[in-house]
Amino acid sequence: MPLSLMIQPFALQDPADTPVHVVDFGEMGPIRCHRCKAYINPFMRFVDHGRKFICNLCGVSNETPREYVCNLGPDGRRRDADERPELLHGSVEFVAPKEYSIRDAMPPVYFFLLDVSFNAVASGAASAACSSISRILQDLPEGGRTLVAFATFNSTIHFYSLNSNLTQPSMLVVPEVEDVYTPLPSDLIVPLDEARERLQQLLESIPQMFAETRIADSCLGAALQGAFLAMKKTGGRILAFQSVLPSVGVGSLSAREAEGRANATVADKDVLKLLQPNDKQLRPMAEEMADFQVSVDVFLTTQGFADVASIAVIPRITGGQLFSYYPFSAAHDGGKLHNDLRWAVRRPHIFEAVMKVRCSQGLSVSDYYGNFHRRIPAEIYLPAMDSDKAIMTTVKHEEKLAENSEACFQCAILYTTTTGERRVRVHTLSLPTTASLASVFRGADLDAQFAYMLKTSAADVVTHPVQPVRDAAVQTAVSILYTYRKFCATASSSGQLILPEALKLLPLYTLALLKSLGLRGDMKVDERSAWLARVRSLSASLCVPLVYPRLFALHHLLRDAANQEQQQQNGVQEGEQPPPEHLPTALPLSSEKLEPDGVFLVENGEDAVVWVGKEVGSGLLFDIFGLRSVDEIAPGPFLLQEFDNPASRKLNAIVNEIRRQRCSYLRLRLLKRGDPSENLFFQTLVEDRSPSGMSYVEFLVYVHRQIQNKMG
Repeated sequence: MPLSLMIQPFALQDPADTPVHVVDFGEMGPIRCHRCKAYINPFMRFVDHGRKFICNLCGVSNETPREYVCNLGPDGRRRDADERPELLHGSVEFVAPKEYSIRDAMPPVYFFLLDVSFNAVASGAASAACSSISRILQDLPEGGRTLVAFATFNSTIHFYSLNSNLTQPSMLVVPEVEDVYTPLPSDLIVPLDEARERLQQLLESIPQMFAETRIADSCLGAALQGAFLAMKKTGGRILAFQSVLPSVGVGSLSAREAEGRANATVADKDVLKLLQPNDKQLRPMAEEMADFQVSVDVFLTTQGFADVASIAVIPRITGGQLFSYYPFSAAHDGGKLHNDLRWAVRRPHIFEAVMKVRCSQGLSVSDYYGNFHRRIPAEIYLPAMDSDKAIMTTVKHEEKLAENSEACFQCAILYTTTTGERRVRVHTLSLPTTASLASVFRGADLDAQFAYMLKTSAADVVTHPVQPVRDAAVQTAVSILYTYRKFCATASSSGQLILPEALKLLPLYTLALLKSLGLRGDMKVDERSAWLARVRSLSASLCVPLVYPRLFALHHLLRDAANQEQQQQNGVQEGEQPPPEHLPTALPLSSEKLEPDGVFLVENGEDAVVWVGKEVGSGLLFDIFGLRSVDEIAPGPFLLQEFDNPASRKLNAIVNEIRRQRCSYLRLRLLKRGDPSENLFFQTLVEDRSPSGMSYVEFLVYVHRQIQNKMG
């Protein structure tokens, strides 16, 4: 059974949870072990009347600083333990002393880069981006420290001076895209408070300025290089909008042999080349950006092949994120683009971070997975990070652990807040060791186990043929279940498949992984690359839904919406907020659950499909879609409207609750029974037999046979 940690350092907390406490030790700084540098935590043991403490990670005895000494109670705990958050909570934050910083805290800088090539303008992507940027300026951190800059690019780069001495922004053109320079950096990056009106004015005029452009080339790499040169002294975030394959300048990409083969599948012998970066300049550029604390988010509003595998290198190394909207439609994707951008700047996020994971004796971190820069093996560097991103670490045994002891793990991340404070967030986990395999299986975390399988498979499929990766995933599951069958299960018939209670869904999720976009043979290269980029920093809570979505039957709820609405109104006092929408129970992903008069919704945290059966009544269709019959449904992307009736309000409430839970603005697609495109819906029903794999029942039989073969 693999041992790994899924770490989401800045995860959004439940409103009912106690906020992470901030502890200030002043100039002394947080208490740490002098040997392994672990931070003080509830699992360190104080001895000798509180004058010494034993490190729970390396076991060494430390002198307690005089000002921190406190007498111990009869139970051996410090008498003030309940009053000190660092001795009470596994998660705590320390104010970093000056010696933890090599320079002043960087300001929050947001540099917007916009592709204005012909395709970007013609598709409406440039206009949609301008509108979104204009609307999210109010969501940037408040205060005079927040700085902004803006540039556009096609075959050349156009910087815009937002200097307060100017009545309107002035364009500064850089035609040299092979040897980029930045004109007047001090005029480009300016305080948001001073530049807000001029930037709004500029964003309104950009679509008209480039409306007649015929320039098809795009110099994304050069534009990123130019923005980076302007940000070297400050660090910060670049938010780049790209609509075509970058074709000129630094980091330009060719269509490779994939231009006519953009639908290259895993069966093609050259697919591995297409999943790996093509350009030799982008990675060194990204590493230099990370060294200077510059992070890049890329919003890909493409309609054709854009070599996502190459572009994704930049956000991956700089701690950013890649958002893909292929194939982009301004009408249907404009809302998601705006909400993704808004959430990217509004969600809790931090700057210039360095993170290290420490383990107790006998254990060590072997590798990290996520979006970061790694200069030395022991630490990872994150120019930016947010509440949604996770880091996975794999852990290896180096020596036997003492029985009945505790295995401890500590993640410490030094970072800068958007208000300019340097802090250290520390998460400490202490788990009991055991010599009983049955106890190990009882305490197994299915979400963490599956996240390991998903992330390692996504990493391997870029460098190995897909079939060995699929086989390895199956063998991981088989080995776990074989170990349980051999050493933990009670004597029973060999004809039974014995599954541990905590991991009983492992075969189902393994099958779902085999049928996922990343390991299927019918996906376009760019779509697969975007999926792989998403998996790298995905949190544990979203790993399962990505491959095993939630399926909801909506028709019963919608038909009874009027009664539910009346009951809810009767239960809410005047002036009170109505309770959050309760989602229906999710169904198994099997076509056996479908009904001809049903409306079903399936969602994976990023996209949602609404499937309508042939016999759905005209009354319900009109209430929720404004259509008279199933025949009027035009399959494809659609925007959900809210009509003045209970069923429509109910459907909107359900979709909005899913969006709230996922922190994602789901793209919606409407499909109907009998239309060829409904295959998109049936592909999500992973428990059915399909071209991409066996049914769930067949897979269980296969897994059982593999276990029996191992048993001999």
